[in-house]
Amino acid sequence: MSNEQVIQKTKEYVAQKFKSGGAGHDWWHMYRVWKLARRIAATEDVDMFIVELAALLHDIADWKFNDGDVEAGPKAARAWLESLTVSEDVIVKIEDIVRNVSFKGAHVEQNMKSREGKVVSDADKLDAVGAIGIARTFTYGGARDRPMYDPDVKPTQHQSFEDYKTGNSHTINHFYEKLLLLKDKLHTKTARDIANHRHKFMEQYLDEFYKEWEGEL
Repeated sequence: MSNEQVIQKTKEYVAQKFKSGGAGHDWWHMYRVWKLARRIAATEDVDMFIVELAALLHDIADWKFNDGDVEAGPKAARAWLESLTVSEDVIVKIEDIVRNVSFKGAHVEQNMKSREGKVVSDADKLDAVGAIGIARTFTYGGARDRPMYDPDVKPTQHQSFEDYKTGNSHTINHFYEKLLLLKDKLHTKTARDIANHRHKFMEQYLDEFYKEWEGEL
């Protein structure tokens, strides 16, 4: 099976599996990350086949929806790629990207090793900022029955993945616990250039939100 056929079958598989997914982690999230990863990869010295596959499979079994199991994603990616008889060396690289792609807390070190992984990580982070990032954050908060905002509950800068994983604050805090931190955690120049505009939009949104909250606008 050619690389193009593997990518096409993977697109079809992920689109079908997540066609009714909610909480901001549906097929269209995977689609946007795939498109962004292709855009970023075009400016980097990377293996496009690995970038595209990893982007499509990066959320195949997200720990947030699998009882916190960070190995659920790599296992699911491996099972799918083995069914397509993809080579072992490619599968290992995809597993590592899927395992390490997620943000795990403000002060938790990123462990992405490969250039391909850094491209996919950047694409995934970009989909968590800007107008789409705002929409996804409130969608996820609503799905988890989290309050929109509570001015008495301040954000936490998580020191460990366990603290981040078990956190359950209101949605506005998530901006300070994750979204506004992402711009400075990107690896590639292309992603940083895209992030600058999206980051400013989030800051403007928060300024508007607080003024409306207090009845000033």
